[in-house]
Amino acid sequence: MSEGLWLWLTFVAIGSTTVLTRGSFIMLGEKARLPRALHRALRYAPAAALAALVAPDILLDEGALQPFNPKFAAALVVLFFALRSRQPWFPFIFGMGVLILLRKGLGW
Repeated sequence: MSEGLWLWLTFVAIGSTTVLTRGSFIMLGEKARLPRALHRALRYAPAAALAALVAPDILLDEGALQPFNPKFAAALVVLFFALRSRQPWFPFIFGMGVLILLRKGLGW
């Protein structure tokens, strides 16, 4: 088979998989209920996905594990202010302040 045909078969396979998995909940409606335990566990999926995206950027520096870097220090400040205050801007402002201070001010 030619490469073009394999490419189109791949597109069709990926597209049909996406339509079937997402559309099944719409088409089945109330008949398809998730188990209660799975429904509770899925509440944590957005936070887990965000942590999976952010954690490598915080802990890795130039492709190597560097637990003591300016991004990690700024993340600790963000975590502290996020837990202590209800203001959504405080963690952002103070975390960026610490990151800029460590990077530009101290040259870390």
